Amino acid sequence: MGNVKQTNHFEQTATRVTTVSIIGNLVLSGFKLLAGILAHSGAMVSDAVHSASDVFSSIVVIIGVKLSSKESDKEHPYGHERFECVAAIVLAVVLFITGLFIGIQAIENIFGGNYASLTVPGVLALIAAVVSIATKEAMYWYTKINAERIDSSALMADAWHHRSDALSSVGALIGIAGARLGFPILDPVASGIICIFIVKAAFDIFQDAISKMVDRSCDDSTEEAIRECALSQNGVIQVDFLQTRVFGNKIYVDIEIGADGNMSLYDSHNIAETVHDAIETTFPKVKHIMVHVNPR
Repeated sequence: MGNVKQTNHFEQTATRVTTVSIIGNLVLSGFKLLAGILAHSGAMVSDAVHSASDVFSSIVVIIGVKLSSKESDKEHPYGHERFECVAAIVLAVVLFITGLFIGIQAIENIFGGNYASLTVPGVLALIAAVVSIATKEAMYWYTKINAERIDSSALMADAWHHRSDALSSVGALIGIAGARLGFPILDPVASGIICIFIVKAAFDIFQDAISKMVDRSCDDSTEEAIRECALSQNGVIQVDFLQTRVFGNKIYVDIEIGADGNMSLYDSHNIAETVHDAIETTFPKVKHIMVHVNPR
């Protein structure tokens, strides 16, 4: 019952945050497109298209969360949590391609740009860039806080997508300001630096998602806390074996405990149940526990 409530909370939170992202991106992209056209800013028009493309990323998050929140079935007895990791990997690839595209454009503009022929953008483009940075940074923190709260790798990837947009808008702001001050080369230079940050974020997201898909064990502090929780239960003499694995955003535990070998099977079973319930209650991320009792 507890796991069902957690799953519902996970899905509801992720859906709410992603819906806000979709609405925010649509409104922001429309504003930036209009500002780019009226202020004759190619950088702002490109930034508007970038924001509009983020709607795709948010849709990927919703699909991943919906699939990962499905109940276990005959074909998937351990659940569907890894679908969220798949969504995070897709977003990491999209983020990497975005950063790479920005980097390639920056290199082309630095070494082959004809700066003298560029049209000086209007003040409206500067205002749009500032609004975009503030909005995207707010969306980044809103998404990141909720991603950490429900431990969602897909939502965290979407948060970093917002951050990449904010950085992209910083590049646009520098480029627009530089063009108005007579230094248009500042735009591609800033874009090149931004590219490095975006690619690094994509790599970190990809690495985290992959580690959750290959049954990585919990960190040492979590395993030690689980061990101490088991040892604190009445009738447990020692912990003979403890093994954990991360499955999506859930934890699976296999534990062997030592108990008095002279007690009845009924009493041994009760001790195992007590350990099982204590760990599941203390660690909400634990979805499944296998407890084996060894006689001592």
